Amino acid sequence: MSEVVQNYYDGCVEREWERLARPYRRFELVSTLRLIDEHFPPAGRVVDIGGGPGRYTIELLRRGYRVTLVDLSPGNVAYARAKLAESGLSADAVLQGDARNLSPIPDGEFDAALLLGPMYHIVNEADRRAALDELRRVLKPGAPAIVGFLNPWGILRSGLTEFPEQYSDEPAIRKLLTTCVQVGEQRAFTEAAFLTPPQAIAELRAAGFAVDTRAGVEGFAAGMLDAVERIAAEDPEAYEIILRLVAETCDLPAFRDSTEHLHMVARAIGL
Repeated sequence: MSEVVQNYYDGCVEREWERLARPYRRFELVSTLRLIDEHFPPAGRVVDIGGGPGRYTIELLRRGYRVTLVDLSPGNVAYARAKLAESGLSADAVLQGDARNLSPIPDGEFDAALLLGPMYHIVNEADRRAALDELRRVLKPGAPAIVGFLNPWGILRSGLTEFPEQYSDEPAIRKLLTTCVQVGEQRAFTEAAFLTPPQAIAELRAAGFAVDTRAGVEGFAAGMLDAVERIAAEDPEAYEIILRLVAETCDLPAFRDSTEHLHMVARAIGL
């Protein structure tokens, strides 16, 4: 991560808070909550690394977990504190910090973790490994983590509606099929790295994690942003059915490797 990423999120705090409430982006929220309900222990301490303005922290607190939120953006951290106060909820801590260095947190502190965001904003492989090393360090042995990646295979499809003009550059588009694509601020929402599912699995395993399962959190609706927003506006009941079906089926083989956001459920083990 870099100053570019921090400045980006400091400049769009409210938009980031509202993002997961929008019809298409809400798929990510409900699918991730399903993964939490199925794979996290029923109680304990959770660290939300890259927790932004606190959407997931609030959901975890409502489920009875003790939560520590860490985020790179001071703006997000301040907003999360305000939202927690507004909700009448209290986290163990809300910290400004970098996923690559969680030194304020002791070893083996947490029963589960979210790492949603940092792995697709760290463009250097060695730095991504540092973030995973820190994640494993702060988890208890065998504890689960949900780790998020931007998946170029899914972006290849969603781009047909979201950035069709870029398909005139065949060499650049073909990179989405095989390579770890690194993009600067001018080519994406901010500095980012896209990893295919095999690349993401390899990085997790190299860092001492066993991968239990994975989910493509937009599910069968991936790449259908315009259609989903239209259905949500015209037929809210149909949209709610789609929302439930996406969450229920996001880890099926037909969908899990073909969406923009790929979430790996992994367990911390020894190297």
